[in-house]
Amino acid sequence: MERTMIGEVGKRAGKAVKLLGWIYRTRSGKNISFVVVRDSTGIVQCVVKEGVKGFADAQKALVESSVELTGTVRKDDRAPGGYEVQVSDFKVIGFAEDFPIKEQQSPELLLDNRHLWIRSQRLTKTFKVRSAILGAIHQFFRDREFFEIQSPSITKMACEEGSTLFEVKYFGEKAYLTQSWQLHAEAMASALEKIYCIAPSFRAEKSRTRHHLAEYWHAEAEAAWINHEDSLRLQEQLVSHVVQAALEKHRKEIEELGGDIKQLERVKAPFPRITYKEALDRLAKKGVRMKWGEDLTDLQSRELARDFEKPFFIINWPKEAKPFYMLENPDDPETVMNADLIAPGDFGELIGGSARETDVEKILANLKQQGIPPKNYDWYLDVRKFGSVPHAGFGLGVERLTQWICNAEHVRDCIAFPRTINRVYP
Repeated sequence: MERTMIGEVGKRAGKAVKLLGWIYRTRSGKNISFVVVRDSTGIVQCVVKEGVKGFADAQKALVESSVELTGTVRKDDRAPGGYEVQVSDFKVIGFAEDFPIKEQQSPELLLDNRHLWIRSQRLTKTFKVRSAILGAIHQFFRDREFFEIQSPSITKMACEEGSTLFEVKYFGEKAYLTQSWQLHAEAMASALEKIYCIAPSFRAEKSRTRHHLAEYWHAEAEAAWINHEDSLRLQEQLVSHVVQAALEKHRKEIEELGGDIKQLERVKAPFPRITYKEALDRLAKKGVRMKWGEDLTDLQSRELARDFEKPFFIINWPKEAKPFYMLENPDDPETVMNADLIAPGDFGELIGGSARETDVEKILANLKQQGIPPKNYDWYLDVRKFGSVPHAGFGLGVERLTQWICNAEHVRDCIAFPRTINRVYP
């Protein structure tokens, strides 16, 4: 008999099925065992009665034992999912020891046992949505004839603030884990014009907020011959596409996870925009202080988000607060042509992006002003010296987007094995 996935059991009422999975819950009486079995598609209650082959094993098998069983599906509104399997043959493939995770465990214990906790229903559903998000990102860019390109994870230079770099030993030289593919992407954009990449990025931020990871997955794009306005349109189209694709594929899981379905359905381009200065003014009226040049805190981001029902851009940030490569705003040289896309609710920034500076002298001046030795950037400056063109790009945090869509309490629950300031195990 071929295997039936548990998610398909409801379509086979009255028929025999063969299931493979793990024991999710179990309780036994003298003459009967109720074994809830899970696989990657869901859970189903299986009834094993005395006299059935394997009954003794069903009585003693613990949670997370792996099993193979055959039986007949019947409708039962009292059972999880509305169906149960009357077992005719029950076989334990691998007996489990006493599972270390019980109800109401501490977050630290769950993280220590992450290799086991990833089997939980909540994380399993979240990872399904995450997979749909990644698939939709690929589809979006490929439909627009972007080429997928990879760049080095080990680099000699900083893309963002130098204090957030992870230093590594590299054959006697000092090197760093990349914060972004962007600088290499700018070089590649002169060859392929429209490119994207989905890869890990690393930030040594000593942050303990629920929105930060030391290693996260970055969906980044760079394109030649586009300006800041083109980039903003691309960003809002990307997020709109991904959210609707996730809803189409995993609406049930998103709803079960507590995602705001009505809010997500409203996520369609265009998105509202405010300038950085307008953001400060809005916060001041709410009694929330923020100095010119400061980045948004979680509190400030949340207060601004109260005014919007879908993601919104904060554009034209102070030049002093942003990296050396961002294009100076011709209408206000104190600011740059950039934007952060902020999610509604309490989820913070989803995307950061900008048009790129094309003037070599301005880049050198910016490096000097920010105290960055230009030596390691010689090759980057060559991109401007040999046929520079207008270009722009952005980076989207995959875990942040997943956190918002799934309404996850912490971004660490949107990646299988999170790396944070105090977590590098397992």
